[in-house]
Amino acid sequence: MTIRIGNAPCSWGVEFASDPRNPSWQTVLKECAQAGYKGIELGPVGFMPEDPAVLAEALDEHDLELIGGVVFRPFHDPAQWDDVLDASVRTCKALVAHGARHLVLIDSISPRRAPTAGRAGEAEQMGADEWRAFRDRIAHVARLGAEEFGLTVGIHAHAAGFIDFEPELERLLDEVDPSVLKICFDTGHHTYAGFDPVDFMKRHAGRISYMHFKDIDPVVRADVVANRTGFYDACGQGIFCNLGKGSVDFSAVRDVLIDHGFEGWCTVEQDCDPTLGGRPVVDAIANREYLESIGFK
Repeated sequence: MTIRIGNAPCSWGVEFASDPRNPSWQTVLKECAQAGYKGIELGPVGFMPEDPAVLAEALDEHDLELIGGVVFRPFHDPAQWDDVLDASVRTCKALVAHGARHLVLIDSISPRRAPTAGRAGEAEQMGADEWRAFRDRIAHVARLGAEEFGLTVGIHAHAAGFIDFEPELERLLDEVDPSVLKICFDTGHHTYAGFDPVDFMKRHAGRISYMHFKDIDPVVRADVVANRTGFYDACGQGIFCNLGKGSVDFSAVRDVLIDHGFEGWCTVEQDCDPTLGGRPVVDAIANREYLESIGFK
C-alpha cells in the first residue's frame, strides 16, 4: 500500500485565480518542491497556465506531479450555472492533459450559510425543489468528469456552503450514484462543521477516493463560531493551524486509511491569508515533517 503526500496552492493563500494578492504560480511550484513535496493540485482554474506545454515544462522542472483540481463554484446558485460548467470543463481538460486523476467538487460559500458556518443547528436548509436541482447540478458535473473525462470525482464538504454539515454530505451521497461520485474527505472542514472526522471515515472509508489534510485550532474555532466570523476572516485568524497542532487526530486518520487499504494521494491544504509572505513554505515543511513523524511518507 502506498500513500503519497502532496500540497495545494491554497496553502499559499490561492483561493481565486484573479486575486491580485496571489503569489505567482511559479513561486508556488518552486516552494512546494523546496518544501519536499512531489505532488501538487492545480488550484483554481486559470491560476496555473492552461497551455499544457507551459505547465508540463514547469512541473517537470520542479519534479512535481499534478494530483487533481478543485471546482470551487456556487453549485447552489442556478443563475451561475454557466460559470460552474465552464470552470468544470476547463478543470477537467487541464487534469487530463497532465495525467491527474482527481476532480474535486465544492459548493462555494453562500451568503445564506456564511453566518452559520460551524453551527449546524442554526443553518438555513434548502427546500425540497431547490435541493433536487442543486443535487442534480452536482451529479451532472460528476458524470461529466467521470464518464467524459475518465476522472475520479469526489464531493468535498466546505464551511459556509450548502454541503457543509455531515447530514447534508450523507444525504447527497445517498442520492447520487457512487460509480460517478466518491468523497474527497477534508479532515479540517469536517471538524470546523462540528463533527468527528475519524468516525465519518470509518463509516464511509469505501467511498473515500482522495483526502485533504487540514487541522483546526479549537480555540480559534470556538471564537469564530461564537462571533459568526466569515470564512476568509477565520482563515486570517489562523483557524487552519499546522498539522498536529489542532484537534484532528491524524494518527487515527492514518490508521483508518491503512486499515481500509487506501492508496494514492493525501493533499495538505492549510488555507491561509495570501499576504503572509514567506510563511507558507515554512508551514509546508513543518506539515510534511509532522506527517512523516507519524508514519506518512
